[in-house]
Amino acid sequence: MSIRFTAKTRKGMVALAVAAGLALGVAGCGGGGDDEKPEKSTSASKDSGTKPSAHEGQSDDPLAELKGSDGLALQVMSATRDSGGFVTVNGVLKNDSGKAATVPSALRGNETEVIAHGRSLGGATLVDGREKKRYYVLRDTEGRPLTTTGLNMLKAGQALAVFMQFPAPPLSTTEVTLQLPTFSAAAIEISG
Repeated sequence: MSIRFTAKTRKGMVALAVAAGLALGVAGCGGGGDDEKPEKSTSASKDSGTKPSAHEGQSDDPLAELKGSDGLALQVMSATRDSGGFVTVNGVLKNDSGKAATVPSALRGNETEVIAHGRSLGGATLVDGREKKRYYVLRDTEGRPLTTTGLNMLKAGQALAVFMQFPAPPLSTTEVTLQLPTFSAAAIEISG
């Protein structure tokens, strides 16, 4: 099975899970026409030990925004630790300028194997300042980076969903710095 097929399948499964979660959230939050207000209970969540539901605490606000040249920006939407021993960073690469912008080739980094596979976000790194370690984008057995590839040009105002996968830092590490060549760096929080 190719990495692209696996990535497409994974994106499809994530989209399905999000759609199902939203559908359940809408169904659960629907008002039944009842004008009565529920009684307030300040101690209910403290005493019951329940965890917040899946849609609580999530927002459409990015964790961080990295600024690049020519009006390019990367909004980091999530950084999730997966049970497989890696961290997936999802974001939106967008062109905030009024003209088309070429995605810099420097984003793919300078490793020969990664360069051979075209433009990507293969030059991204996560820096764990606490453990003093740097984590590079994962690669498959053929040297392809496990990131969004085929990045060439973004039209004015265009936004593109992107991802990057890294080896996971220790469980005690919850905050890292995301670095991307030609972009500013930003601290992000890892969930999961």
